[in-house]
Amino acid sequence: MFRLGYPRALTKIFGEKSIEAFHGTIHKFIRRCAYMLFGLQTLKETLLPEMEASVRERLAAWAAMPSVDIMFELVTRKCLGFDSTKSRELRSKFDTLFSGLFSFPIYFPGTPFYRCMQARKNIHKTLRDTLAERLGAPAKKHGDLLDIIVEELQGEEPSISEDFAIDMLSTLLFASVFTLSGTIAVAFKSLHDNPDVVQALQKENRAMLNGRMGGCSGLTWEEYKSLTFTNQVTNEIIRISNAALVVFRKALTDAQVNGYTIPAGWLVIVNPMAVHLNGELFEDPLKFNPWRWMDESKRSAMLKNFMPFGAGIRVCPAAEFVKLLVTLTLHVLVTEYKATTFDFNPKTITDAYIYQQETKPMRLLSSTTISKCHGYEPGCFYGLLSIIPLLLGAFM
Repeated sequence: MFRLGYPRALTKIFGEKSIEAFHGTIHKFIRRCAYMLFGLQTLKETLLPEMEASVRERLAAWAAMPSVDIMFELVTRKCLGFDSTKSRELRSKFDTLFSGLFSFPIYFPGTPFYRCMQARKNIHKTLRDTLAERLGAPAKKHGDLLDIIVEELQGEEPSISEDFAIDMLSTLLFASVFTLSGTIAVAFKSLHDNPDVVQALQKENRAMLNGRMGGCSGLTWEEYKSLTFTNQVTNEIIRISNAALVVFRKALTDAQVNGYTIPAGWLVIVNPMAVHLNGELFEDPLKFNPWRWMDESKRSAMLKNFMPFGAGIRVCPAAEFVKLLVTLTLHVLVTEYKATTFDFNPKTITDAYIYQQETKPMRLLSSTTISKCHGYEPGCFYGLLSIIPLLLGAFM
């Protein structure tokens, strides 16, 4: 009755063939790529220590930078094999694309949409040059997503084209990183406003560290899963921040919903935030209350209406990746730092998203010697944190 569908402006930005192909056999290839990057097995075996190191490194680097990006460098390395310099250059192009993403789609020099489309061209050139280089030396393996794409393109009957591969890479890079920005920002804000939550987090995480036999070893998967309250805080952060701004579906036939007729061909927009802020489904929904997830009598009902990563067969394959990233960030923050000031004045808070136009300063102080254990000197630093509108993850 419904299938994936997007507004025309988004199809122009991310590629009409790329978006329309999220069905059938090609969709299977796309999800294979997504699970290769973010799947549970990959998280357990390789990504967990890399993600923890990345979070710790980027927070420490905040001392010398006005702002930091926690995950983009890791994702570009896993997708494209990029180093730090190439990653920063590509990120700046995505920033330009994002600035015009929600603009009126007038393709004329000087308009935000025009700048957005020019950024798209620059991104595609970078990706195309990288793909061409890999296709020229297919025997050299890098252990990243491009290896799978090159293998598929050079097969006897490839299911994708080079143009589609470029669109897919662009969409994946955008969705995997920019859907995380607001979530991480809300994590900082929530900790600052709820000292009781911070105390509970510190108690649980420090108890886990005190019981660890490996000294300065990194977080293990078993330890990650044992942090019950920390994972409930992660759920609450994701509920409020909502990684998916909206979920688009296109009606294939006339559909009857609650007495209304949705004509065939019309787009239907599902707003997960409206569900997560529904007082009939979540008690006192605007209150940041991670303890709500500890109530077994209400937990199952809440989980049925908890849809930050979509639902059904279209659930985002990066869901566990996002949860792990938030939990790792919480773990490092509450065991190694303490916040002293944070000025947050949101420009807009709606049922759909949170947006702050101007960045505001936050000061963190190293609170333990754990950072030194991992090779970082304790100290204090200032950073700027911005909350960005979120776009639907492309693999929902």
